[in-house]
Amino acid sequence: MKPRAIATYCIVVPACIVIALPLVWLLIASLKSSEDFFTSPFLPRGDGFLGIAWDRLTLDNFRNLLSKTGFARSLLASSLLASVTATLATLICAAAGYALARLHFRGKRGVTWLVLACLIIPGPLLLSPGFQVLYHLSLLDTFMGLILPAIGPAFGVYLFRQATVSSVPPELLEAARMDGCSEFRIFWRVALPLLQPMIAAFMLITFLSVWNNFINPQVVLQSAEKFPLAVMIAQLKDVYSQDYGLMMAGTMLSILPVAGLFMLLQRDFVAGLTSGAVKG
Repeated sequence: MKPRAIATYCIVVPACIVIALPLVWLLIASLKSSEDFFTSPFLPRGDGFLGIAWDRLTLDNFRNLLSKTGFARSLLASSLLASVTATLATLICAAAGYALARLHFRGKRGVTWLVLACLIIPGPLLLSPGFQVLYHLSLLDTFMGLILPAIGPAFGVYLFRQATVSSVPPELLEAARMDGCSEFRIFWRVALPLLQPMIAAFMLITFLSVWNNFINPQVVLQSAEKFPLAVMIAQLKDVYSQDYGLMMAGTMLSILPVAGLFMLLQRDFVAGLTSGAVKG
């Protein structure tokens, strides 16, 4: 084995262990009872194989989670919010980024600078004015109150602008115009296929951000039955006690859909991050 390969493995293997260790701990914690949660950092010790009490591992946390809580309802709410928001945000940001990169219109430079200016505004500063707008539009305690403000992020618009500049040749667009294609058809049939890696990367980023969103649902939604997973799992604790095993089971199950989505889109995700989409 070459020295360079040995050095690579020496870096990658410890990094994988560090990354996997919290997930292993989370899985083991979700299988332990409340009595064993604080008595052993990982598997409970006993007289079984390798000195581990395998008989004390249980699936009761998962059974209680699915039968005694609103986990299924919150899972459906999170899936709806994340999938709809990610799809609409990707289409809108791709169209806006394409327009800023390849269309010529009055005020184009000003719009570009406005998008850049929006990037430096911290998100928490928009909670109060956003709440006022949603209140006057009667969108509080609705899923639309969470979806509409998230479908046109400035980050996504500028990201797709840069991706269009680096991945969509203007000569190809001119050829399509000479063939009689409309601007919408050029965008849909010519530009979007060339932006596929960035589309997958941005859709995954948006899906993850909505899936893990904890603050905005508590500001907009007021009915407990509409809360997504991030809020529902945090509310599993009681006033005077906490069932950590139940919370770990909920956290473990909430990771699985996101992990599956990442496994499906990982190739396009990496391609989108390394395709030169941030070149000016």
